[in-house]
Amino acid sequence: MNEKWVTDVTEFKYNTTVNNIKKLYLSAILDLCDRRSVAYIISDHNNNQLVFDTFDAALKSNPDAHPIFHSDLGFQYTSALFHQKLVDAGMTQSMSRVPHCVDNRPME
Repeated sequence: MNEKWVTDVTEFKYNTTVNNIKKLYLSAILDLCDRRSVAYIISDHNNNQLVFDTFDAALKSNPDAHPIFHSDLGFQYTSALFHQKLVDAGMTQSMSRVPHCVDNRPME
């Protein structure tokens, strides 16, 4: 447990009326050992803050965890700020290769 975490952001579209399509974003982190949800946040914005808040929630509930942290190449995960958050938490960053989205298959 807490050896390998995977993450991604998923977009959901829904209608409030016939011509009014809205979006929600789910940012989640899973533990690969038992596929448990480490943390998740739902937002109407797909931005760095969504991913940062999810990561912070994961750290809060697992303060002694130092897993390998795997993601795709999304803009949130490739940012210098997110990389620094991983370094500060003592985690190793792992990312999918271009164009191999299957590298993140457990989360997809």
